[in-house]
Amino acid sequence: MGNNGINYIHPEFEVVRDQDKCIACRVCERQCANEVHYMDEDGVMRADNSKCVNCHRCVSLCPTGALKIVKSDHTFRPNGNWTPQVITELYRQAGSGGVLLSSMGNPTNLPVYWDRILLNASQVTNPSIDPLREPMETVTFLGKKPRDIVRDAEGNIVNNLTPQIRLSTPIMFSAMSYGSISYNAHESLARAATELGICYNTGEGGLHEDFYKYGPNTIVQVASGRFGVHKAYLEAGCAVEIKIGQGAKPGIGGHLPGTKIVGDISRTRMIPEGSDAISPAPHHDIYSIEDLRQLVYSLKEATEYKKPVIVKIAAVHNVAAIASGVARSGADIIAIDGFRGGTGAAPTRIRDNVGIPIELALAAVDSRLREEGIRDNVSVVVGGSIRSAADVVKAIALGADACYIGTAACLAMGCHLCRSCQEGKCNWGIATQRPELVKRLNPNIGSQRLVNLVNAWTHEIKEIMGGMGINSIESLRGNRLMLRGVGLNQKELEILGIKYAGE
Repeated sequence: MGNNGINYIHPEFEVVRDQDKCIACRVCERQCANEVHYMDEDGVMRADNSKCVNCHRCVSLCPTGALKIVKSDHTFRPNGNWTPQVITELYRQAGSGGVLLSSMGNPTNLPVYWDRILLNASQVTNPSIDPLREPMETVTFLGKKPRDIVRDAEGNIVNNLTPQIRLSTPIMFSAMSYGSISYNAHESLARAATELGICYNTGEGGLHEDFYKYGPNTIVQVASGRFGVHKAYLEAGCAVEIKIGQGAKPGIGGHLPGTKIVGDISRTRMIPEGSDAISPAPHHDIYSIEDLRQLVYSLKEATEYKKPVIVKIAAVHNVAAIASGVARSGADIIAIDGFRGGTGAAPTRIRDNVGIPIELALAAVDSRLREEGIRDNVSVVVGGSIRSAADVVKAIALGADACYIGTAACLAMGCHLCRSCQEGKCNWGIATQRPELVKRLNPNIGSQRLVNLVNAWTHEIKEIMGGMGINSIESLRGNRLMLRGVGLNQKELEILGIKYAGE
């Protein structure tokens, strides 16, 4: 709305209701947290299109199938530079004077390199492997890998492994804090990770006391705000992650509005109810690799050197050099988050314009660490729009040890990617703290759907590896000979370290 009373912005979506099918049961009205649906004075159901975020809750629950949501065909004069989105966002800022906020990942039409990379397969000279009849190893260990075998005076092998994370499959649920997501969503992730034998990440919101029992499958995060960080918290997890950067908003901190800091969230984060949880952009005790090393070893000391330490960084243009420094800081694992990584809220301009694709960042980091002879000093985990088992296989072949999935996990729990998480009105009970909405996500169902997803992906990973003639994740890691590019220029192929299809 303009300050002159004129509304310059037409609704993006339109609710189409088949009045012949509509029985005025008012389910849509009760289910919509955005208050789109209402009954008029004549008993006819109507919709306020300006409030619709296209979450599909009403469509999914309408008992007669009377609803659908369509993209508005309202249009501006065609202009290749001043697109409708650009004009609409400009109107919003001219009316509010505020920073545009968005959630989830970068939706812009930039290259998705996973889709331009193809996998090789065995044929005659290198027989394929049938994963239904032959062993296929997906177990993955994250942590430092010693280069030398050490033996005692009697020739017995000495265990010189530092603490490791053991994963049944090279997939983990990425950081989503309690507060940005609901209690039920957090529980779904924790239970699924435990059942699957993988890990989930607390994010920077601390760990609710109810979830300490899932500690062996929990990665606890230490971010710049240090919310919820104390000795018992650090000891609860199987690993500690220092969050330096995030793919959706590299270079800036986090912000959870005070409206979400209520009850258990306030207590878990150890801040007053109603106060904004603001994480500074930098860690104010880290301005060099030496400073990072001090925090890494402080956390190792606090946990008696029993847990690996992860350092999470955003994918930026000099990520390879940064990763080299992190590998020398004493960290056991580097997590890299690409520019399509999801978020509960980020400035739109930063989400859509800052950072680089995870595919290029991963290849650059793996190459740099190998060139410097320190690749085995750390494991590498990547995230930022890992959408399928094929993406996981391609990531590992590019040099990753495992992948973080966040948006995919939310989709498995019922998210419809309406990208309005920052409003706290998630109709699917995921990105909300409103009790009447939280209960819409049943943790029994949420965790089972997550288990189903990861099991399905693991089966597909085995099938793909079998087709390659590879029978273990370890043999796949960094095996770029199994990758070929299509629709890529020479520089992109060079950074990725792969050949063109047909070579």
